[in-house]
Amino acid sequence: MIVKQIYTYNNYRNFNYLLACPITREAVAIDPLASDLCLKEAAEDGLKIVAIINTHEHFDHIGGNEAIVRNTGCKIYAHKNAKNSIPNIDYGLNAGDFVKFGKSIEIEILDTPGHTMSHLCLLVRGEHNSLFCGDTLFNAGAGNCHNGGDPISLYETFYNQLIKLEKNTKIYPGHDYLKNNLEFTLSLEPENKKAIDLLTKAKSEDFSINYVSSLKNELNINTFFRLKETSIINSIIDKGEELKDNSPMEVFLALRRLRNNW
Repeated sequence: MIVKQIYTYNNYRNFNYLLACPITREAVAIDPLASDLCLKEAAEDGLKIVAIINTHEHFDHIGGNEAIVRNTGCKIYAHKNAKNSIPNIDYGLNAGDFVKFGKSIEIEILDTPGHTMSHLCLLVRGEHNSLFCGDTLFNAGAGNCHNGGDPISLYETFYNQLIKLEKNTKIYPGHDYLKNNLEFTLSLEPENKKAIDLLTKAKSEDFSINYVSSLKNELNINTFFRLKETSIINSIIDKGEELKDNSPMEVFLALRRLRNNW
């Protein structure tokens, strides 16, 4: 499997992806906002874009669809419930669907509401599984719920689906927010040595835009996976957030509120 992680150098700090079969060179463009960069990367590597998959409907994830379709004739895949919000969808996807490209690419569709209610994550299994997670899971963070989302649904996505994946799963998010997310982690858990060490690296030029995390690593540095840590719970209370109890969902919702204002 060929994975091209393309940083868009825009204010939203988007990542776009090309996922390709090394045998046929057929490629899927995932959330291709920067159509020019995606087309250029495909041409330089001899890849033929045959499909677009949008994880969700926000413009910074679908804005390049039209140009790529115009240049390649490819088909658009997205959540079945996004047909009124993403133009010209050819195939609506459901949880548990498998989409195959070339001779070696098989993508399992996860229905992962929270950031929006029509959000997909894409799971490719292999020696190291790969999760293309849009704006659901970020390196050291979680998606917001401002524009059509729901925090409780996001919690359920994290704890009914994502946390159950293989620990070696590579994480390919929709944006680079690594530095800011690690600073948020350390505002709540200042003694987290793994987060401290990674933040030092993240301050280096170009580190975060080439970085690929794993679920194992996220369990160590991502506060949204660390809901039973006493230091995090105490920090939440110290920052003035009320908790009905210390249940994982209450802690997650408090973290999401705090992160909204970070």
